[in-house]
Parts: sequence; C-alpha cells; structure tokens
Amino acid sequence: MFYLYTITSKIEIPPFLFDQEKKISARIILSEDFEGTITRDYGFIIAVVDVLSVGPGIIIPGNANTFHEVEFSILAFKPAISEVVEGDVVEIVDFGSFIRLGPLDGLVHVSQICDDYISYEQVSNRFIGKETGKILEVHDQVRAKIIAVSLGTGRSGKLGLTMRQRFLGKDEWIETDLDDYFTEKEKPEVESES
Repeated sequence: MFYLYTITSKIEIPPFLFDQEKKISARIILSEDFEGTITRDYGFIIAVVDVLSVGPGIIIPGNANTFHEVEFSILAFKPAISEVVEGDVVEIVDFGSFIRLGPLDGLVHVSQICDDYISYEQVSNRFIGKETGKILEVHDQVRAKIIAVSLGTGRSGKLGLTMRQRFLGKDEWIETDLDDYFTEKEKPEVESES
C-alpha cells in the first residue's frame, strides 16, 4: 500500500548550499538521505514530496554546517501481509519468478506459481503447468498476494508472493477462474433424498 507520511527530522546544511533558499537546501539533503531507503516504520521511501518547514539554523563551533529541525512529507510503499498487488514478471529463474511491484521486486517461489505441478523450461525461460498448461514468462502482467515481508534497513527488503489461489496470476488465469466460478453458481442444487 502507498502512504503519505509527515515526518520531523534534523538535517545538516553544508556551506555550499547556503546561497539557496532553506527549503530548497533541505529538500536536496532530505532527498539524498531518504529517497530509495527502507525503514521498518515507513517501508520503502519513494520520494520526498514536500518540505513543510525548516527551523532556524544552529551553529556548532568547529563545524561549518548549520543544523536545522525540518518537517517534511514522504511518499512510501509499505507492503502488508495478504495485500493483493499487481506487477510485471521481470526475471524467471529455476526456483521462481521475480515480480516488479513499483519500487520493489517480490519473489514467487516455483511452488507458489499455481496449483499445479510446474516445470521450468530453461531454453525458453518459462514455467509451464503440467495439468493446466498455464505458462508464465518474462513481461507477463500478474496479480499476486503478499505472504512474507522482510524489510531490513538501508536499501534492502524482500517480499514473498503467491499466485496459487483463485483469482490470482495472469489475466487469462483470472478470467478462467471467473468463468468457472459463475458456471458453478449457475448449476442447480441437487436435493438430497431423505
């Protein structure tokens, strides 16, 4: 899920940015410090959206930088367990496929691709379901559910995904699931004999 957070922090503005307006200087520093990082509280920080306020500078003897309290807003992606997400298959390897979910990639392990025995074709770099004939290739658009989230700090994080359940996977898989669902609903109920 994408969130907009308002944060307060302290920054150091170096002398080479003194000729800029304080908000512009603060935005440059905040962008370098926060954008592209992962935190446990906010998830993956995509962008510094706005600098709301920059407090007065404090000068510390022996340091050329000025220190400021700042309030700013960020746009972040914080994945949650059981959240349904959509993305593109960007890489297929023998143990699973990597799905690009905007700022992060998630892994769909081979056992979580679909409810079928899956084989990996190395020559054509794709997965094929034995019973269903479902094919998963690079550049396919898919819908998946988040089943594991491991957000470290800094610039690393891992997402585990599944597409085994109904209404997940490629668009054509979802259409088939919908057709099956409505076909089941249209069947008349058989009364049992007492």
